[in-house]
Amino acid sequence: MKWVPTKVDLDKQIIIPSLHHTISSPDKMVEDYISNLSKTYIDYSKPLWELHILNIKTSDAESVAVFRIHHSLGDGMSLMSLVLACSRQISNPKALPTLPVKKTSNPDPVNSGRIWWTIRLVWNTIIDVLMFLATTLFLKDTMTPLSNGWKKGGGHVPRRFVYRTVSLDDIKLIKNGMKTTINDVVMGVSLAGLSRYLNRRYGETKEDKGATQKKNNLPKNIRLRATVIMNIRPSPGIHALAEMMEKGSKAKWGNWIGSMLLPFAIALYDDPLDYVRQTKATIDRKKHSHEAIISYFIIKTVLKLFGAKV
Repeated sequence: MKWVPTKVDLDKQIIIPSLHHTISSPDKMVEDYISNLSKTYIDYSKPLWELHILNIKTSDAESVAVFRIHHSLGDGMSLMSLVLACSRQISNPKALPTLPVKKTSNPDPVNSGRIWWTIRLVWNTIIDVLMFLATTLFLKDTMTPLSNGWKKGGGHVPRRFVYRTVSLDDIKLIKNGMKTTINDVVMGVSLAGLSRYLNRRYGETKEDKGATQKKNNLPKNIRLRATVIMNIRPSPGIHALAEMMEKGSKAKWGNWIGSMLLPFAIALYDDPLDYVRQTKATIDRKKHSHEAIISYFIIKTVLKLFGAKV
């Protein structure tokens, strides 16, 4: 496949479905709409993006806009820069939004022992790359209620997009109190949710159905990992669209992402904050590794040599 010049017909790109305003559960309707979009493909004969405008009031908004964008157009950083370029400040309708500035929190390796810092970096990278290759070839996650075919005869269970709106102030409160990051808190919440969900599901197979936090129904040594996508640009953070389009810019437009395997330590803790502490330790260890950069070059090499099908 290759890109070809074309004309943009906005009637085909901007979709406004006819919705009944008497829908009993607008939030569920939006969820269903997004899930149905994920089951179909964008027509390759037109530009690979769509904007769906849902004129329905939900519990969080007066209406909803859904961008459906093919990944070949760019990664998350590229698309966020594009959305910002299409926006303006409320206080000054002619001005672009102010871009956030990334704060550097990593300690200087010179002051913390460069030799030991480098040894740890090399060791972590070797272990992570070997695990990445092993996972690609043979090392699979444990079959759990999250897996297709967990129960015999269960068949294929379709995936579904589910979203929740949470308070950023609540997340920041935990972040500031524990001196961690927003990502650490969000991943900690995910770990807690997965652990409690799996504990409940495993408890359903027992006679007393006692799947509570006080009764641990989890099998030992569950291997459950998430694929986390990392931005590998030399210049991190969100940048202005014009800057990304400049030739030779460090903030390059396109797909500059690597994959990282993040293990979830499935367990039940009496203190909910232990989930955040566990996740922070795992993420800090993963940050001190070049797994994402090397996985990017591995995938790029495989694509170049064998094609997308392989």
